[in-house]
Amino acid sequence: MSEAEAWLSVWAKTGRDPLDTTAVTHWLPLHQHLADTAGVAGLLVDRWMSPQVLVRLARDLDGDVAEVRRLVTWLAAVHDVGKASPAFAVQNDHLADMMRDRGLAAPPGLKNDPQRSRARHEYVGQHAVRRWLADELGFNFRGAAAQLAGVVGAHHGVPSTPSDIALVRERSDLAGRGEWEQARAAVLRWATDLVGGPAAMKRFADATISRPSQVLLTAVVILADWIASNDELFRLDPLHTAHEPPRRPDPDRTAARVAAGWKELELPPRWAARPVDDVRATFAARFCRDPATVRPVQVAAVEAALAQERPGLVVVEAPMGEGKTEAALLAAEALAARSGADGCFVALPTRATTDAMFGRVLAWMRTLPDLAVDTSVMLAHGTASLNDEYRGLLWRGRVRDVGDCGDEAGIAHHWLRGRKKGPLAQFVIGTVDQVLVAGLKSRHLMLRHLALAGKVVVIDEVHAYDVYMSSYLDRVLHWLGSYGTPVVLLSATLPAARRAELVAAYDSGRGGGSAPLLGDPGYPVVLASGSPPRPAPASGTPRPVVLEHLAEDPELDDLDALVKTLRAGLADNGCAVVVRNTVARVQKTADRLVAEFGEDHVTVAHSRFLACDRARLDAELLRRFGPPGHGTERPPLHVVVASQVVEQSLDVDFDLMITDLAPVDLVLQRMGRLHRHARPRPPALEQPRCVLTGVEDWAGVPVRAIAGSRRVYGEHVLLRAAALLTGRERVTLPIDIAPLVQAGYGEPIPGPTEWHDAMRAAQQTHELEIVRRRAKAAEFLLGEVGRPKATLDAWVRAGVGDTDADTEDPRRTGQVRDGAESVEVLVVQRDRDGGILTPDWIPKDAGVQIPLDEQVPGDLARTIAACALRLPVGMSQLNPVGDGVIRALEQNHYASFDRSPLLSGQLVLVLDGDRTAELRHGAAAFRVTYDPGRGLLHEQL
Repeated sequence: MSEAEAWLSVWAKTGRDPLDTTAVTHWLPLHQHLADTAGVAGLLVDRWMSPQVLVRLARDLDGDVAEVRRLVTWLAAVHDVGKASPAFAVQNDHLADMMRDRGLAAPPGLKNDPQRSRARHEYVGQHAVRRWLADELGFNFRGAAAQLAGVVGAHHGVPSTPSDIALVRERSDLAGRGEWEQARAAVLRWATDLVGGPAAMKRFADATISRPSQVLLTAVVILADWIASNDELFRLDPLHTAHEPPRRPDPDRTAARVAAGWKELELPPRWAARPVDDVRATFAARFCRDPATVRPVQVAAVEAALAQERPGLVVVEAPMGEGKTEAALLAAEALAARSGADGCFVALPTRATTDAMFGRVLAWMRTLPDLAVDTSVMLAHGTASLNDEYRGLLWRGRVRDVGDCGDEAGIAHHWLRGRKKGPLAQFVIGTVDQVLVAGLKSRHLMLRHLALAGKVVVIDEVHAYDVYMSSYLDRVLHWLGSYGTPVVLLSATLPAARRAELVAAYDSGRGGGSAPLLGDPGYPVVLASGSPPRPAPASGTPRPVVLEHLAEDPELDDLDALVKTLRAGLADNGCAVVVRNTVARVQKTADRLVAEFGEDHVTVAHSRFLACDRARLDAELLRRFGPPGHGTERPPLHVVVASQVVEQSLDVDFDLMITDLAPVDLVLQRMGRLHRHARPRPPALEQPRCVLTGVEDWAGVPVRAIAGSRRVYGEHVLLRAAALLTGRERVTLPIDIAPLVQAGYGEPIPGPTEWHDAMRAAQQTHELEIVRRRAKAAEFLLGEVGRPKATLDAWVRAGVGDTDADTEDPRRTGQVRDGAESVEVLVVQRDRDGGILTPDWIPKDAGVQIPLDEQVPGDLARTIAACALRLPVGMSQLNPVGDGVIRALEQNHYASFDRSPLLSGQLVLVLDGDRTAELRHGAAAFRVTYDPGRGLLHEQL
């Protein structure tokens, strides 16, 4: 049999009988799958890929986007060439026999060879492509040949290592020699003819395909392969056709298959942002505002985006309430119009803030001109399906009938879902983790890079991320700079050193060093790549906040002084907030205040409530303490006792604040919840007052925060805050924000000289901790872009696998956050007969029986998923106590949960009728109780 007939006999895919999964009933020859994949890849370039990404790829190909299409098509057409190998062929006995009959030797004994699984087809393909490009087309073996071959080797999500290729090279019986090499060469010649012949491919022989371009090319090949491998879109052939004489690929048949599959897939059309010509008028159109009320910092942000020579990094620093979100969205629109970005990724610190932002982004999208109603949208966090607004988009994506959706914009596309494909939607609103994982070595990382590279990326609250998370953020910014992806960073204010780190990280990937920012840039301020700082006046009049200092006896844990302060401050009524740095302190304070003021006048807010209870509490806080207007029912007298959850994104407003000492930027953030809106105040509270507490002794040398706060924040930043705020009687917002933050984190050491020895010692400890945490982050941190000749070899090796997937140990799932992340459980209650029920206090579907073996119905599964709860960190550590807690929880195993995608793999906490449970195993012995008004309480037995 001729060489041509031999390569046409290679199989690529098989299909099985759905009723008998051991029986192969269908197959697809390799050449047809490669032709299908090549056709899909071409359509991805023509109709779906972001112009921003195409321009970045073209930069490595003399700026010619047409050459991008040629190269992507060729790579897709050869991606599975390594399936022409004995190691792959012997996986199916029947088809291997057929190939043997046609001259391709595949000894059956290889099927059990212990090294066969290591001779993966993608690595065989990489070795073959590199040699062929060098030998047949004259490519530089260490240059473009290695770089393009690496794309083939990485198309299953993990690039090869030198040892992988060495095995392929040494075990020629597994890779295949002679007729197998001829078959692979035939595939490569066919693919080359498909894109114009050897002369067309030789244009890439001396190209330098940068590592960022290799990542993006690999991602596109993966997507094309996944689409062409979907047998609902691309049908397999009946198995009996394998015995018919092999035939060359039929271009007409392939074109029809690709057109039909693409039509069925129905990917959304590109979004093309319109240029922003009149900043104030566009603000008015997008956010229903009087143009005269647009704030100066909002105008500065958009003007900075428009003034950049090429779209890059924009940093917006402004106090709370200045409209940074609206500024970022319009800046993103302006940047997208210039860069060709096909969407926007908005990242926030928590699930709660992400849910709150989701509706705001959708509202903005509805005002965008020419936005297709089937533009793809994703809410990206672990409990997104519980968001009612997103569930509506999921439904619309399923039915794919959007012709009568009125002024709605966006669907959750039926194919662009899941942790790997979902972020490829055009508009993504998610937790910051969804961005940070782009800096984490993991399988299919290139898909996350493609998802970010084609958008404008907006990251809120960048001051809120610790050293560990910031290591990942800086590396992601480095890669986004290399892609030319526009980025907008938002912060209330940044220490000068941190601001410089963020700018340097982005510019290092962009290929140019950032000029040092000299002097005070002003505040509020907008910084943009290649432009001088743009200071902007704050809107409104400066707001002086009276600062008081409350002494408490930490030894006695005495709350009398707190009660006395509140009674005096609220003598004429009013709404106060008490902010504590630990949940235990919140709960203890709340117990005392309920006794003093009554249960109807005290609300508790912290992170240790069920997700559905948190949502109810957040809505209640907004209803009572949100902006004046329709729907707000502010009580005459009320006290909210809260943890740090009140710091971020909730638009709430109080007359009086009492707060534990915290890092100075967080104290200022908390102060932003004082007199936030114009409304009548009680006479005694017409001027905002902030009472600082939570220290051992205000007369101490130095003043030290209480032990619980030191455990949360560390002593260094708390001593700095104490040095700046002890004895201070007034803080004027926003005037004092930037000077206090810079003094809190910069040089020289603030405060009395007699404090300095203690402060230097704390700083040394802090710096050692930074080194430790950066080293910990570096274990799985993606490397930098690298030199121009760099390949993808070993790009993500020594990584963490599928980082978003459930693992055996739920304490190891949050790798872009430090190890203090606590374990999440689903809370149910046991009934008298040994069954389980939904909790009896939740607002919807309370006390509903849950099946133990049959699959949990969808609506009930969502109710259970909304009963998620995070355990205290002390019960979740990677130590024998934490191990015991996990083992105790694993005893609550229900087959019905395994059958529900929303519940599978989740730990379950079963409470009794009194809402209590004991967890005992090994070193762990805890009693936990859930109080709907106080959250989870725990004690060690």
